[in-house]
Amino acid sequence: MTRRACIWFVVLAVAGCLGSLSAAEPRRPNIVFFLCDDLGTGDLGVLGSKDIQTPNIDALFARGTQLSWHWAGNAVCAPSRCVLMTGKHPGHAVVRSNREVKPEGQAPMPAGTVTLAKILHDAGYATGGFGKWGLGAPGSQSDPVASGFDRFYGYNCQREAHTFYPGHLWDNRDRVALENPSLAGEPKVARTGTVDPARADDEAAFARFKGNQYSADLIANEQVAFIREHAGEPFFLYVPTTVPHLALQVPADEPSLAHYRDHFGEEKPYLGGGGYVPCRRPLSTYAAMITRMDREVGRIVSLLDELGLADETIFVFTSDNGATFPGCGGIDTGRLKSNGDYRSWKGSPYEGGLRVPTAIVWPGKIPAGKTITAPTGFEDWMPTLLDLAGLHDEIPADIDGISLAAAVEGKAPPVDDRFLYRELTEGRWQAVTDGRWKAVRRQAGPKRAEQARPTELFDLAADPSEKTDVAAEHPQVVARLEALMDHEHVPHPDWPLPFADKAAGAAAPR
Repeated sequence: MTRRACIWFVVLAVAGCLGSLSAAEPRRPNIVFFLCDDLGTGDLGVLGSKDIQTPNIDALFARGTQLSWHWAGNAVCAPSRCVLMTGKHPGHAVVRSNREVKPEGQAPMPAGTVTLAKILHDAGYATGGFGKWGLGAPGSQSDPVASGFDRFYGYNCQREAHTFYPGHLWDNRDRVALENPSLAGEPKVARTGTVDPARADDEAAFARFKGNQYSADLIANEQVAFIREHAGEPFFLYVPTTVPHLALQVPADEPSLAHYRDHFGEEKPYLGGGGYVPCRRPLSTYAAMITRMDREVGRIVSLLDELGLADETIFVFTSDNGATFPGCGGIDTGRLKSNGDYRSWKGSPYEGGLRVPTAIVWPGKIPAGKTITAPTGFEDWMPTLLDLAGLHDEIPADIDGISLAAAVEGKAPPVDDRFLYRELTEGRWQAVTDGRWKAVRRQAGPKRAEQARPTELFDLAADPSEKTDVAAEHPQVVARLEALMDHEHVPHPDWPLPFADKAAGAAAPR
């Protein structure tokens, strides 16, 4: 080959390479998934809260589409997160309660469980989880590292997360000691008397139930570092914050505290004794915790704007279940209307336990200011996010969720009449909705574990607050929904639900 021919060969080869690069697939979208802990539908300004300020979350909701009828995976933490990670509703899920293991953690998922994080990791995503796990103890077959996360920082165990000043957190499988004093064995505040708000030393009595390193701040800093480290590649940032789960604790330097003290006025202190540390001003502290978390949401969104990545990022904001019941740990969620007008609270089969504040955002791809009123649930996130990321072929065939991609992009109407099914082993109940009707079936009692109470029926279209049981007026609807509950509940030896197991028969676990 002549020298000129060689030169032309090199030129053509380089041109071919450049052509291949220009024809390469565009970068897949980043995914940022905010999962709050016990945040109710009435705890955000954008959804009507008159007490709590959430300007950054409000702005995020305004940039995308709200899902106003969205069921969490379950009404308590671990089984709800299992539905999110696996795309299987609780009747098929591999974790169906908050069962703990010793010395630290919750019951693991089986080895090899396919999770959203694993699929994204295998597709080339950098995967990071920052907050609370609850799906397998450190070093188990389903701790975060084994479940598809390159990096995890935070609480492995839900029980350990009952304080924002823990003795340690986890960095992958490394236990990180924190400079917080142990509160084990601490006496409760003013157990033999009353608290005098005018006495300065009362403030000191409550202050000793705080520590030096606030976990939510430490975790938030790691989130930001993860984004900066992986800005040049697609990433999945999972943010399962522990806010606003009890205990009621926020640093004294929180700027919003003064505002909330003025807003709520004098408050009845929580003196402890109910499983959580005392708190001098429960309402102000709860609100300030949410506002501090809101600021961290804004910090992440602002950083992605700064890096020019916001338009290449899908944001999801939701909660793992409804708000906790009034009086728990000192918080008056009834006064705050944390679950709006929905019935009941966390742990319950009613809408207050299951319906959660939810929005999805992808600037330029998902319409802003739109609301989808059709029923949707946590099992839908795996197929939806994989679909939006161009990974439709990676959606597992055996999941229960459906892709909402076309609906949230405004390309097709949502499915109005699909069903959502929930059950909770420790709560001994089942619930199902078909898009209008909702049936609730509960165990008759501890001594009649294989029997159920009469099924309740609610017309959610006319009665979203579930005030009136209309089962007697619609026996055919009840029978149809009971058959659906029987079909969707697959008995599992690790998660007995006797009355449902009996009704479903001896089917093998899926």
